[in-house]
Amino acid sequence: MKQQQTSWFIPVLTVVAVALSIVAAFFGSGALGGTPITEAAGGWLTADSTPVAPAGPAFSIWSVIYAGLIGYALWQLLPAARASERQRRLRPWAILSAVLNAAWIWLVQLGVLVLTVVVILALLAVLIRILVIMTAERPAGWAETVLTDGTFGLYLGWVCVATAANIAAWLASLGLAGIAGWQVLGCAVVLVAAAIAVATAVWTRGRIAPALATTWGLAWVAVGRLDGGLISPLVAWCAALASVAVIAVAVIVRLRAGVMDGGNRPVPARDTR
Repeated sequence: MKQQQTSWFIPVLTVVAVALSIVAAFFGSGALGGTPITEAAGGWLTADSTPVAPAGPAFSIWSVIYAGLIGYALWQLLPAARASERQRRLRPWAILSAVLNAAWIWLVQLGVLVLTVVVILALLAVLIRILVIMTAERPAGWAETVLTDGTFGLYLGWVCVATAANIAAWLASLGLAGIAGWQVLGCAVVLVAAAIAVATAVWTRGRIAPALATTWGLAWVAVGRLDGGLISPLVAWCAALASVAVIAVAVIVRLRAGVMDGGNRPVPARDTR
């Protein structure tokens, strides 16, 4: 009986953590009385606050991520998922990612940008750890592929872009918003985010979900620099080309990995889904 209760504890705690994250997101949107994130923290997280801030529609990806997290939280309660060694290793990190996401939203509400940078860097590190766990063993079926690998892949890809935007917002709040050469610096930040996404695609042998989310974010950075209060064709073109490069590399690497797997070469343990 004690062992059975233990097997339920972490899966149920995962559901609670995801629920906490969803409630925090509703609060941060203003739906539950909180200040919308675009209006909180002195307005430094708006679409026109920094050269690498994505345009407003980019943030609709959170709807997909949160839907995936809800699906994951419910799916991992099933007997097969509860017994999965892969899920056992992943759950604590999934819980931590949900808690950090909620913490980030509350810190934005408090207007403490420097701490939001610390938290989002920690979140990025946690999601990278989740990726390492996911690549160590293949998912058991399509449900795990979509709800675990797909959800956390999108989560990681988006947070990569969001981390760059968050750091830029913090630096802008310190008075660096109008420095000379801001367009070049904007391009440099975009290229760093793209380089991380490309490295992720190569290391994971072409996982599409992280690349899709990063491509989405960078594409909306490009849109934001062509329309709004902070126009920069240079950053826009840099972000647009970077977004194309990220998804192109992921597709090429995945196709090459598929060809190699179909031959006589040994297949590494990491899965590309």
